[in-house]
Formats: sequence, C-alpha cells, structure tokens
Amino acid sequence: MIDLELSGAPAVDDNLIKDGSEATFMADVVDTSAEVPVIVDFWAPWCGPCKTLGPMLEAAVKAAKGAVKMVKINVDEAQSIAGQLQIQSIPTVYAFHKGQPIDGFQGALPESEIKAFVDKVISAAGGEAPGENLNDAVEAAEEMLGDGAAVDAAQTFAAVLGEDPNHATAYGGLVRAHIAMDDLDQAEAILNGAPAEISGAPELEAAHAQLELARQAASAGPVDDLKASVEANPEDHQARFDLALALHANNRVEEAVDALLEIFRRDREWNEGAAKTQLFTIFDALKPNDPVVLNGRRKLSSMIFA
Repeated sequence: MIDLELSGAPAVDDNLIKDGSEATFMADVVDTSAEVPVIVDFWAPWCGPCKTLGPMLEAAVKAAKGAVKMVKINVDEAQSIAGQLQIQSIPTVYAFHKGQPIDGFQGALPESEIKAFVDKVISAAGGEAPGENLNDAVEAAEEMLGDGAAVDAAQTFAAVLGEDPNHATAYGGLVRAHIAMDDLDQAEAILNGAPAEISGAPELEAAHAQLELARQAASAGPVDDLKASVEANPEDHQARFDLALALHANNRVEEAVDALLEIFRRDREWNEGAAKTQLFTIFDALKPNDPVVLNGRRKLSSMIFA
C-alpha cells in the first residue's frame, strides 16, 4: 500500500485566497511570493468573464492545497498597479514568484486549462502539484493490480479518490480492482455511482466493458467441447460465439477476436450483429494501442468496406 500523505507537501492554509489592494499589494503578493507562488486575478465588478473565471481559478487554487496562493485585485480600485503591469483588458491573471511575474494569461479559460496553468505555476516555482502526487499513486496502484495485489490496489485507488473524486483513471482502476477480486456486484455499484463529470470518460467505458466481459465469463462453457461443436458444424454461429466467450474467459483474447471475426465474415447480421457488438466490447476493454485491438479493428474494417 502507498501513503498519500507525501512528505514535503505544503499544509493547507486557511488564508489561501484574499482580496488585495494597492496598500496591501507588496505584502500580499511580492513578499508572500518569496515563499510560495501567488496568482493575482485582476478583475472588476462590471466584467462578465471575470465572474466566470474567478470561481474556477479559486477552486483550482484550493485544490492545490497550499502549493499556491491567490490575491484578487479590483482594477477600479487599484488603477496604479494595473497601469504599472500594463493591464489593458480584464480578466488578466499574473503569477508571481520571488517578487516577479513568471506567467499569466488574459480572458476566461476553460476549467482544464485553468488547472493546467496552476499546476504549471507550481512546477515553475519548484513545487509539485497535488495532481502529480496522485498520478504517482495511481501508477503504483496499477502495478499492484498487475502483480495480483487487487486488495492493495483497490485501497490505493480509493485513497486517491478521497483526494480527487473525479480522478477518472483511479475510478476506473477501483472498478477493475473489484473485478479482479471477483466482486462483480461491488464493481457494478461503484461504476453506477461515478460522478456525472466523468461518467463518459474512456477509463470508465473500459471498466464497463471489462465488467460485462467478466459477467459473461462466469457462464462460459468448456473450450474443448465448444471447439468440437464448431468443427462438427462450422455454420453453428451460436457455438462459435460461445467459443469466443470461453476463449476470452481463459485469457485467449486474440483467439476470441478471431472467432468473432469469422462469424462476422460468414454472416455479419447474425443475431442482430452480435459478433460485431462483442468485438467492440473486447476492444473497449483493452488499451487503444493494444496489438489485438489494432489488428482486430483493421481486419473488421477490411470486411466492412470490402
């Protein structure tokens, strides 16, 4: 297991965000940035985009848990500072470190770019953004899962989600860990409880496909018997489909794909296109660059467009 209370991480400061002024600018921004980077949001009450940017910027700063601070400056009340920094439009955001501006942008940005900006500022100041720590923990959990330590992996994924409930990779990993523990009902419950913001993320789509395949594996028949049925009657598509399920359940994924491709070649409309649907389920459960996916998609495409 891994401890997410990583050494060297800055403690959360209740004074992360404050309203500044010309009188307090030196203390709030210049002096404070000697110890921790300070992001300054130049805004005005009449500025529409400022009302969108400000709350998202505050959320990103809070999520950094003390690795960066924020000061809000109303340019109507701080025209001297705005002039010195040559601010010509708002919102304008500057990041200060050791008393000097090190980065900035103008205009409203999407949430993902705001978070990336905050992380970049922290890294430029020699710090480590919390998201980087969490990603390290996720990588460690993936290694645990690959080594068969599903329980430890699940605990680590859960710890990451305790820090960032919308971490899609950790969420998908937690589902996959429970699948590995053969706790399919819990895996499904976790998947169904995913936050709306990440419900359509590729990591969760892959976890859903793996869960579906795991449930199919529970009822898969013996491979040798199904092979014999197919050899006795090559046109028995149901037997070949069941063989594909059994092969996949025994981690013979490439053979399962080949069996499904053979059904599609013989009768692409069989059982309302079940072979194609099953192929896509297998592809979704694997990494996009997996050779089985790449070869399988290429063969399927050649049949579709032949």
